Amino acid sequence: MSESAYAVDIVFCIDVTGSMSPVIDTVKKGALSFHKRLVDAMSAREKAVGQLRIRVVAYRDFEADPGNPVELSDFWRIPEQAKQFEKFVKGLRADGGGDVPESGLEALALAINSPWEREFERRRHVIVMFTDAPAHDLGVGSGTRQYPPDMPNDLDELAAMWGRGRSNSAVMDSGAKRLLIFAPDLRPWTTIADSWSNTLHSASNAGTGLRDVDLDEVIGTIAGSV
Repeated sequence: MSESAYAVDIVFCIDVTGSMSPVIDTVKKGALSFHKRLVDAMSAREKAVGQLRIRVVAYRDFEADPGNPVELSDFWRIPEQAKQFEKFVKGLRADGGGDVPESGLEALALAINSPWEREFERRRHVIVMFTDAPAHDLGVGSGTRQYPPDMPNDLDELAAMWGRGRSNSAVMDSGAKRLLIFAPDLRPWTTIADSWSNTLHSASNAGTGLRDVDLDEVIGTIAGSV
């Protein structure tokens, strides 16, 4: 990889509960096209992507869906492993979820703890959250067998993992991290957007949100910030 090129890691957190049924196909289409559109947007700014990896965290509700609350992938190298990525995304189905809030904060914690690329000097670590719902407080469903170990106890601890303030708990690279939130104007997403660094929030609603124009605007913002 050339010294001037960027190593880009993208993790998609995708809400796959039943309320996402009206927009799940739009979300999957956006996820599958995101990497190409990002590469094109960066190329238009004379910036090259030398390495691209993608991971997916598809989530439901650890309390309401204890049998299948989360589907995790490893990182795929794109374009070499594009078929595996596409097969995984196309296989996602929107069902379950129980009450309105879902386990979005646990999904975000899993994404933050991803095995990010650290070797290359020019790198970007991007998390993209797609949801039409607010999120439970961290810990809801923690008594189930599938609940991940070592989760933060509350939103403040999750913010520390992201690197808000002067925390020694940060696991994200301060210069590389980007968080894109496609979610309603509800807590905790508004709280995160207002207080976390390097974060963009595009409001979405089930059945009407996640439009292509929104994605293009955010991709352009990312490409312009690297």
